[in-house]
Amino acid sequence: MTIRKFVPALALLATACATAEEPVAVRIARAAPAATLQARGETVPVGTANADAADDPAIWRNAADPAASLIVGTDKKAGLYVYGLDGKVRDFNDAGRVNNVDLRDMGAAGIIVVASDRNDIANARLVVFRLDPATAKLATLGSVAAGNGEAYGICLSRRGNALDAFMVVKDGTINQVALDISGGGVSGKIVRTMKLGTQSEGCAVDERSDRLYVAEEDVGLWRFEAAAGGSRTPVKVAPADGRHLVADAEGVAIAPVGERGGYVIVSSQGDNAYTLYSLEDDSYVGRFRIAAGIVGATEETDGIDLVTGDFGPAYPGGLFIAQDGFNDAGAQNFKLVAWDDVKKALGL
Repeated sequence: MTIRKFVPALALLATACATAEEPVAVRIARAAPAATLQARGETVPVGTANADAADDPAIWRNAADPAASLIVGTDKKAGLYVYGLDGKVRDFNDAGRVNNVDLRDMGAAGIIVVASDRNDIANARLVVFRLDPATAKLATLGSVAAGNGEAYGICLSRRGNALDAFMVVKDGTINQVALDISGGGVSGKIVRTMKLGTQSEGCAVDERSDRLYVAEEDVGLWRFEAAAGGSRTPVKVAPADGRHLVADAEGVAIAPVGERGGYVIVSSQGDNAYTLYSLEDDSYVGRFRIAAGIVGATEETDGIDLVTGDFGPAYPGGLFIAQDGFNDAGAQNFKLVAWDDVKKALGL
C-alpha cells in the first residue's frame, strides 16, 4: 500500500494533472461509476494496531465441509494469521515481515502456503508452510531464495504435482521459482525472470489459460504467459487511467467461469473500488465498492482473493476477501463478501 498524504489546495492547483496526492473524494468523482454492496463478515483485526499492517489474504475452500474453510492473512509487520469464516483467529505464526501470501491444495503433499518474506529487504525469499485443515495450524517447511531486492507480491500456479511461485520484487522484477515440496522440507530454483518498469505487487494466475496477471501500481494491469518456457514480454490489459482503474493498482484475483471465461479483479486503491476485466478479451466489465453495513466499508485495499464454489450458507456461490486499510477498530483487518452479491450488483 502507498500511504497517501493530503496536501494543501494551493499545491493541488499547481498540479497540471491528476496525482496520487489528491483527496480521495476527487478521485472518486473522476472515476467511472461503481456499484455498491456490503460485506457479510470480517476478521478480527491483526495484532499490529495503528499501522499499515494487514495486507493480503488467501482462501482455502474445504470441499467436504465448506463452512469449515480457512483464510490465511498477513500482518506484514509480524506474521501470518489463520482465520475461520467467522473471522476468529485460529492460529498465528510469527514469521515476521511477510508481505503477500497465496496457497494451493497439493493433494497428498497437503495445503501449501507461500508468503513473500521481506525480513531482508536486499534479498527476496519465499517462506513456505503447510496448513493443517483439521487444526488450522501452520507448520513451517522452510524458505527459498527468490532473487535480489525487496520481496513484495507472491502468487502460485499448480500444474499437476508441480508448483511454481511468482515472486514480484518491489522494483517490478518477477522471478518464477519452481518449488520442490516432495521431501520433508522445501527447495526451489529461479527458472525465469520478467520485468515491469516500476513498483509492482499484486499478482494472480489463471491456471486454465496459463496466464499470469500482475499489477504495476502507477501504470496498470499486465499479463504474461505463465509457463516457464513462455514469452517474457508483457501484454497490457488495462491502464491506471484514473477512470476504470485508479492508482495504486494493487491486489489481483481471478474469478473463473467455465473453461475459459471469467474475470480478473484488481483493487483500484486510489478510489476505494474493485475493477473487473474479461479474461477472454481484456475488456472492461465493471466496478464495485464495499460500503458500510453490518460491518464497515473498505478503503485503501491492498490484497484481495476470490474462490468460487460453496462456502456454506453465508457464501454459497463463492467468497471474495478484501483487506481494509482503515478499519474502525484501529487495526486493519479483512472483509468477507459473498461473490453472489458482486455478481448481482454488476449483473454478471
